[in-house]
Amino acid sequence: MRCSASLDPFDIKILVHLQREGRCSNVDLSAAIALSESPCLLRTKRLQETGVIQGYRALVALEKLGSHVMVFSEVTISSHRPSDFRRFEAGVDKYQEIIECYNVSGGYDYLLKIVAPNISCFQALMDRLLEDNIGIERFASRIVLRQPLDQRGYPLGTIATGKPSWD
Repeated sequence: MRCSASLDPFDIKILVHLQREGRCSNVDLSAAIALSESPCLLRTKRLQETGVIQGYRALVALEKLGSHVMVFSEVTISSHRPSDFRRFEAGVDKYQEIIECYNVSGGYDYLLKIVAPNISCFQALMDRLLEDNIGIERFASRIVLRQPLDQRGYPLGTIATGKPSWD
């Protein structure tokens, strides 16, 4: 295993199961990974204390709440000093509609995942970001038409072993 947190196969099984069933009890978790309850609980607590497990969240079905638009925006900032990156990141952090922000390599600097009630609100957000003077040189946006694959969780077995799933 090449996992930097020195996790063993039981730890990986715990993480894989909790990604799918975050609300399961320790009894259910221990049965699912074939480990007795006490060691399972100790391992889960250790994974939480070391920060491997950062928290638990509910997956919300947005379509059940009403109309919305999901957009990916590719953003290029005008200057690339560390202070410019910090200013941009602090600027986008103010808006709850920006649900993910990635600093990426390639043809642009950031990829933003945005969820807004409609296109008008999305456009108003982008106008506001430009007015905030946080260093945006240009942006290009892609509206999500459908999502054929939902959040699957991280490929933990692949990451822990360093081997692709198709081997």
